[in-house]
Amino acid sequence: MAVGKSDVEIFKPRNDKREYRRIVLPNSLEVLLISDPDTDKAAASMDVSVGYFCDPDGLEGLAHFLEHMLFYASEKYPMEDSYSKYITEHGGSANAFTSSEHTNFYFDVNVDCFEEALDRFAQFFVRPLMSPDATLREIKAVDSENQKNLLSDGWRMSQLQKHLCSKDHPYHKFSTGNWETLEVKPKSKGLDTRLELIKFYEENYSANLMHLVVYARESLNDIQKLVEREFCDIRNTERDYFHFLGQPCSLEHLQILVKAVPIREGHALKITWPITPSIRYYKEGPCRYLSHLIGHEGEGSLFYILKQLGWAISLEAGEGDWSLEFSFFYVSIELTDAGHEHIEDIVGLLFKYILLLQNSGVMKWIFDELVAICETGFHYRDKIPPIHYVVNIASNMQKAF
Repeated sequence: MAVGKSDVEIFKPRNDKREYRRIVLPNSLEVLLISDPDTDKAAASMDVSVGYFCDPDGLEGLAHFLEHMLFYASEKYPMEDSYSKYITEHGGSANAFTSSEHTNFYFDVNVDCFEEALDRFAQFFVRPLMSPDATLREIKAVDSENQKNLLSDGWRMSQLQKHLCSKDHPYHKFSTGNWETLEVKPKSKGLDTRLELIKFYEENYSANLMHLVVYARESLNDIQKLVEREFCDIRNTERDYFHFLGQPCSLEHLQILVKAVPIREGHALKITWPITPSIRYYKEGPCRYLSHLIGHEGEGSLFYILKQLGWAISLEAGEGDWSLEFSFFYVSIELTDAGHEHIEDIVGLLFKYILLLQNSGVMKWIFDELVAICETGFHYRDKIPPIHYVVNIASNMQKAF
């Protein structure tokens, strides 16, 4: 049974009729239960505080590879791919992603099939199987995914930014992995990738580093009983949370201009600054304030001028890659052919606009307007699909202050 419930109030939108409950299982797994009698889909998301920053040296992509392997089979359900097949056959979908400090697994399914689906899902974290045959096949699948990413400008530019940062910081790592990093290089060093994978799982996947969100039609008490039964056997090795101190950029990595030829036709300009993570100032919301003003499209805005000059098609600004220790703020501008010929002028206008904002100081009326917009958005938001809702909450549970 659960050993703890939160005494803090769970704030929810005024128009939200769903019920919520936070519990902590005896193995220290933290869980948020959501009861929605009106839903036609049930969903769950498990967020593990282990990402590609944890990849061992010489095994880049191992955390992502583990994400793939956990889908294959378990001791309780040894038939390969039976989990994905069950979810698909019962009106659902399943996926996962690996980020710098987290790996998130999630699914949705028809409500009348949720109990068995959740049992199959739980086995990822209880007793998964990682057979030698599946290992080789899934390395090829990871390599295929990376080959696909090579044709994506977004992925290419993301990896380029990492490559330009300090080699001493884990942000520099190649997160996806491929045949070279997961098969060729380990083998040349006498390493067995499968054994390293099992070691990585056993050392890092601990219940106290996991956060689970479960969304179902049943009552909170019934959902709690189901969760306690399915997830109580996850091992808790009392693994300490990983902390990655330091900054990915020093002075030598700043004030540089990089030109890259895209796959897709068109021109884009992206300016990036390392900043203090805005989550440290979440009540003040500095990035939200700046992105609101720099990304504004009305008369007198930066974009308005660039569009009048015929140089820009679109402009967006905001916080990009971030952790609790570092972050980046970016301005991304889609350029016209004419704009491509005036990049220095565009950058000059951007910095003049930033200087204008600095000299003007923080305007209380703008801040109050953003507060009102955020409050309205929170209290009167439309319901989103359960699968997106659980992923969003699970991904943020560790960040609670």
